[in-house]
Amino acid sequence: MAVAFAAGSLCFVLGPFPGYLALVGPVADAVTFFVGSLLFTAGGALQVWLAAPRWGADWWSAIVQSAGTIFFNISTFLALQTAVSDPSYDRLVWRPDAFGSTCFLISGLIAYRASARHGLLPARGADGWWQAGINLAGCVLFGIAAIAGYVVPTTGTMLDLAAANWTTAAGAACFLACAVASMRAGAGRAASGRRPAARPAPGGHPR
Repeated sequence: MAVAFAAGSLCFVLGPFPGYLALVGPVADAVTFFVGSLLFTAGGALQVWLAAPRWGADWWSAIVQSAGTIFFNISTFLALQTAVSDPSYDRLVWRPDAFGSTCFLISGLIAYRASARHGLLPARGADGWWQAGINLAGCVLFGIAAIAGYVVPTTGTMLDLAAANWTTAAGAACFLACAVASMRAGAGRAASGRRPAARPAPGGHPR
């Protein structure tokens, strides 16, 4: 699960950078986002399986996030063949992207609400105490990216392409940090013979 989320996060960190786009071209850049969304779907499915025995907040967070990954699969796939200037771009690409962002934000809120906290702030001390907060921050950043990625019909351009790109990359970096921490924690549990536990997992966001 953590490996899939880490690899997917890396795709979303790389994809928004203009230097990466210039290096690989627009088609390969779009493929990078699509592959990343598939990796997140795989990670989300594994997270649902790991959380299933508890049927609590972990499971609800995972199932809502998994629904979001499917919306991202749709949006990133259609982005491969739909230009931003296409009049149907908002309906085909942005709308499922917005639905996916909403799912991830709800998922992040559920996970953060269920995490150990002192009031609104996370309770320090336990392993991974910071992950739910960083995951939620990534979800908020992706929500901002979805708003900035809306294509204004009168101009055929995104509302704020630069904001969409940097918030996508920043959010993906949050998810990457959580995924790497989960990988390390999972390796420690495996070495001690304990079964991996489901953690608030990072989500992805196509841009």
